[in-house]
Amino acid sequence: MTEHAPLIIDIAGKALTDVDRQRLAHPLVGGIILFARNWESRDQLVQLCADIKAVKPDLLICVDHEGGRVQRFRADGFTHLPPMRAFGQMWMDDGQGSKHREGSGALAAMNAATAAGYVLGTELRACGVDFSFTPVLDLDYGASSVIGDRSFHRDPRVVAALARSLMHGLLQAGMGNCGKHFPGHGFVKADSHVDIPVDGRSLTAILGEDAAPYPWLSSVLTAVMPAHVIYPKVDKRPAGFSAKWLKDILRSRLRYDGAIFSDDLSMEGARRIDGQLIGYTDAALAALEAGCDMVLLCNQSLGLGEHVDELLAGMEAAQRSGRWQPDADSESRRVALLPETVPQPWDDLMRQPAYLQALDLLP
Repeated sequence: MTEHAPLIIDIAGKALTDVDRQRLAHPLVGGIILFARNWESRDQLVQLCADIKAVKPDLLICVDHEGGRVQRFRADGFTHLPPMRAFGQMWMDDGQGSKHREGSGALAAMNAATAAGYVLGTELRACGVDFSFTPVLDLDYGASSVIGDRSFHRDPRVVAALARSLMHGLLQAGMGNCGKHFPGHGFVKADSHVDIPVDGRSLTAILGEDAAPYPWLSSVLTAVMPAHVIYPKVDKRPAGFSAKWLKDILRSRLRYDGAIFSDDLSMEGARRIDGQLIGYTDAALAALEAGCDMVLLCNQSLGLGEHVDELLAGMEAAQRSGRWQPDADSESRRVALLPETVPQPWDDLMRQPAYLQALDLLP
C-alpha cells in the first residue's frame, strides 16, 4: 500500500502528552502546526520540536510566522518582524525619508524582504521548526480586514517581486515557502474564519490581478494554500475544495507542481460545501479529491480532542473502504518540504555576520 501522510494536526499544550504522541505517530499524520499557546521560551520550543521528531523524524513541523500581527513566537530573542505592507511602503518610498539608504526604494525593499526571510527562517530553524506558511500573496485592495497589512501591495507585480525576495531569504535559511491564499483573498471583505466570502469577479479578472503572482513565482514557490473563498463565476465550491481551481487552473493552466495545503478545515468557510455543513472527514476527503496534498485541522486538540480522533478514524475508514487512495506524488511533495540542511544553533546564529547584516536591513 502506498504511504501518504496527508494530515497536519496540532496539540493543546507546551509539551507532548501520551495522547499527542499517539496521534502524531498515526501513519496518516504527516505534520504538526504550532501556535502561540505551544510557546513559552526558546528552550521549551527546542525541546518540544525534538520530542515531536522523536515520535516520527519526518513529521513536518509548521507554524504561521509571517511577521506583523501573524507571528507566533515573539519573545526570548525572536526578532519582531514587520508586516509585509512595510516592504511595499518601502518600495513606494523610493529611498527617501528618515530611513534613507543607498539605492532606490524598490531595490532596498527587495533587499530588506530577503533579509526578513533569512531572519525568519534561521530563527525558526534554530529552534527546530521546519516550515512557515508565508508569504501572503493576496493583493491589498483596502477591503479585507483579515488580510490588511499582511499583504505587500495592491500591484501584483510588486507583490511578486517582494515575495520572491522573501522566498530567497527563506531558501537561504534552508526553509521552503507557502504562497497564500490562491487565487486571492484580498478582494473580499468577509473573513473565512467565521464566514463564507464570495468573490463575484470573472476568471479573467482574477487571473489578471490576484492570481498573477503564482505563475511569476513558479521557479521559487514550494507550496500553495488556497483560499476558503467561493468564486461563483468559476466554481460553486471554495477554491480549496475545487478541482477546477486546483487541478485545471493551478496545476494545468498555471503549471504549478509543488505542494498544496488546504487551509484550516475548522474554519467556517471550510466545511460548508454546496450549501451543506459537512464533517471534518468529508471536508478532508473533499480537499484531497480536489487536488490538495495535505489538509490542516487546527485548534481541535483543545479539550479532549475528539474531532482530531474523529478525523483520524474517519480517514482510516475511508482508506479501508477505498473512498480515499493514498497518493505517492502528494507524499513526495510533503517530504520535499522538509529541510535538507542542518540548522545553526541559536547562539552561533546570533554571531553570524549574514544574520547580523540581515537584522540591519530590516525596516
